Amino acid sequence: MKVVYYGYREWSFKIFNKLKITNKYLVTHKDYSIIDTIKPDLVFFVGWSDIIPKEIIENNLCVCLHPSPLPKYRGGSPIQNQLLKNEKNSMVSLFIMDNGIDTGDILFQSPISLLGELDNIFNEIVREGIKGINFIVDNFQEIPIFKKKQDLDSGTFFSRLKPTDSELKVEDFIEYGPEYFHNKVRGLSSPYPNAYIKCKNGEKLYILKTRYS
Repeated sequence: MKVVYYGYREWSFKIFNKLKITNKYLVTHKDYSIIDTIKPDLVFFVGWSDIIPKEIIENNLCVCLHPSPLPKYRGGSPIQNQLLKNEKNSMVSLFIMDNGIDTGDILFQSPISLLGELDNIFNEIVREGIKGINFIVDNFQEIPIFKKKQDLDSGTFFSRLKPTDSELKVEDFIEYGPEYFHNKVRGLSSPYPNAYIKCKNGEKLYILKTRYS
């Protein structure tokens, strides 16, 4: 079996290193020509935020890792959007990619905690991501049997946050409580655009860490 694995975030490398397969190929940039060269059985996209060409999805078995309890929190910035909604628990979902946005058949789901700092959440994703991808590789021949369609009518969709969404505005302090700001700050820890307050002189005061109890 041959696997091509696309990922560029540090936590996604940790999953790749634990894959129990010899013929695995890590790609960290937008070079899809390697798929035609290697002709893999499976293509994984883990922590990958670029749009995948339609022909790649239609001509290969592509599997994406999405850190949410799909079909809930489809779309971009799933960790941040869940934290902003004060979710305490989530899931690692692995699904077959189609031409929709996070709409494909689910192959694996396992619960994770959203408590702690962002690095703690990444560690949760890594742990369950290793289990999930190895499960799919080990049970490759049975995929048609255990894949499960998503009930999209019961799901939710959120757009990807923009860098300007990292601003903590005065009206936000009026509308939301302290837990909201704690969740926003920790969800926007590096490598994401950090939360900030815009000062009167136009400069940005970055808020890197908060405490809430």
